[in-house]
Amino acid sequence: MDLQLSPEQEALSRTLRQFARKELAPHSAAWDRSGQFPAEAWRRMGELGILGLRIPATYGGQEADFLTYGIAMEEIGRGDFSCTYGIQLAGLAGEILGGSAPEALKARWLPPTAAGEAVVALALTEPGAGSDAANLACRAERDGDGYVLTGEKSGISLGMAAHAAIVFARTDPGTRARGITAFLVEKGTPGFTVVKTEDKLGIRASDTAELLFERCRVPANNRLGAVGQGFKIALATLDGGRIGIAAQAVGIAQAALDTARSYALEREQFGKRIADFQAIQWKLADMATEIDAARLLVHRAAWLKQEGRPHTEAGAKAKLFASEMARRQTAEAIQILGGYGYTKEFPVERYYRDAKITEIYEGTSEIQRLVIARELLGLKA
Repeated sequence: MDLQLSPEQEALSRTLRQFARKELAPHSAAWDRSGQFPAEAWRRMGELGILGLRIPATYGGQEADFLTYGIAMEEIGRGDFSCTYGIQLAGLAGEILGGSAPEALKARWLPPTAAGEAVVALALTEPGAGSDAANLACRAERDGDGYVLTGEKSGISLGMAAHAAIVFARTDPGTRARGITAFLVEKGTPGFTVVKTEDKLGIRASDTAELLFERCRVPANNRLGAVGQGFKIALATLDGGRIGIAAQAVGIAQAALDTARSYALEREQFGKRIADFQAIQWKLADMATEIDAARLLVHRAAWLKQEGRPHTEAGAKAKLFASEMARRQTAEAIQILGGYGYTKEFPVERYYRDAKITEIYEGTSEIQRLVIARELLGLKA
């Protein structure tokens, strides 16, 4: 693995950093307060090709490697954390639809997703199936030339803003993982409703919704992959998705360090800058070291994935370390700013609130430790 980014990746990083600083960061506090989906920012990311990074070129995407995708997640995360989940969802849609959908669905949904004109949510989690993702209760029963879906999904990111959802449902009630199948369900389909959205601690501009399916009829052509292969699709997606979440965490921690460093160089106490005190210097040094360590774990996992090598353990390690690092170091940024850090006058309190979710979604830290331990000990899931 070459630790040096390519000239193209370096250029992309600079471009996205400037975009995030100028077009996202100035609005991030307002989006957080309102809890509104930043549709215009989404479209701008589509215009820049950011949403199409993991979508095949045939359908208007960039078909970029996974390390480039990770770099984009980090840079956008430095500007607005909620917007990074837009990149995450577009990437997941590109992988799932690009690999498992019939041609008609690819042609209908992938180009507008890449352009920022459509949002496709991922609906796996249920009230009784969070970490135990195979314990799905949502059912899909075959009925003539289609399927009838009945059940609910909870904690669905951008479930309200989405135009369609990739829904995982049980087609064989007598099994667990082997009885799950994936479907693409469009908004407006009779029986598919958004029941409510959550009032959350962080990532407030990315809505989190509860979806309800009441005898929702879905054409058989909207099935993704073979019957019973849904959980396999979900797990493969989560392996890569965790790397994306880790990159998100690195981005928000870097934003916290940037703010804390600038503040320390300007704030004076006892007749000198607080950056001149060893206590502050050591905090900044620890922040920089842990961020670099997390970034290297992310880049290694991304490289393994794009090389087609096993990356389950590497992705879990990256997400575990990066997410817990982000929570710790955004808290340290608040400490460096002192009382100001606890106010909304500065962005570090928002960074802290946003960072917490990285320890929870797409597999909690506890689940990541289980994944790592099973790989280490050679245990079956």
